[in-house]
Amino acid sequence: MNSDQIKQLHIPQEQKRRSRGSIVFIFIVVCLLTAVALYLANPSGAEGPRVMGGNKKTSSSATNTNGPVQPAKVADKIPTSNAGALLTVSGYIINRERIEISPRFMGLVKWIGVNKGDMVTNGQVVVLLDDAEQQARVTEAGGRLASSKANVAKAELDYRRIGTLATNRVESQQALDDARIRLESARAVVQEVQGQLDLVSTYLKWTVITSPINGVVLEKIAKAGELVMPQSFGGARGPSTALIALADPNDLQVEIDINEADLPKIFLHQKCRISPEAYPDKSYDGYVAEMAPEANRQKGTLQIKVQVVAPDRFLTPELSAKVDFFSQKSDRVK
Repeated sequence: MNSDQIKQLHIPQEQKRRSRGSIVFIFIVVCLLTAVALYLANPSGAEGPRVMGGNKKTSSSATNTNGPVQPAKVADKIPTSNAGALLTVSGYIINRERIEISPRFMGLVKWIGVNKGDMVTNGQVVVLLDDAEQQARVTEAGGRLASSKANVAKAELDYRRIGTLATNRVESQQALDDARIRLESARAVVQEVQGQLDLVSTYLKWTVITSPINGVVLEKIAKAGELVMPQSFGGARGPSTALIALADPNDLQVEIDINEADLPKIFLHQKCRISPEAYPDKSYDGYVAEMAPEANRQKGTLQIKVQVVAPDRFLTPELSAKVDFFSQKSDRVK
């Protein structure tokens, strides 16, 4: 390499100064960016520390634009309103008794006077079955009863007449005995026919179906014109075995499956508080009314039923509710 080439590689002094100035400028920019990042990471003020990565503030008074921060799960399990509760478990509201009204014999539905949700009273007529066959049988039995009573009247006359003749020794004692037997037989026939008339009259009464309780119609199972019968012989297309389902809306319970580990905390007549999930601001008094005699092996639970003392329209069967169990023995509901 000659001297001319070496001169070409030489950097002038003013260019060296400009390069050194650029390095200083870059260093200042980096320092400023670092200071801004440190300020954002640790701001001054009373907001509390920020957590990088978009997480929420950890301060207990922190709120966001979507609403207040939700409480921890521990607070959900033991709410502050459940002070004194030994155990809180969720269950389902049920009717203590569900009554399905079925026919007592095979028949055709003639009329159903209620719909789902209707209130009914004890003794109210709710269903009428076709009674043409029963009416005919009552008429037939009534005619046979009248005929048998006429035979009794004739047998009584014969018996009295032959008795008089036997007294005068015109008829024999055997004839008198035969007349007496015919009279007793005629009276027995009357009794038999009377029983048949009572039977068909009972079937006629069974065509008029009434409500056995004051309650509400839960389900309308059969329809007018449908064939119904008291028992099922299998198959999905067979006749219905029930007409309507009823329940008393003032007799409600909460059905709960209690884990076996919590069973020592539960006892009969234990005082409880029921809060429906749909209306958490409402609560009802209750008590443990029933404990199942055996557990569910697969689930490891025991079924408990809590009686609601004074239910109202806000307690809807098959909806969920929370039940608080209280530990004080003195709080037992008698």
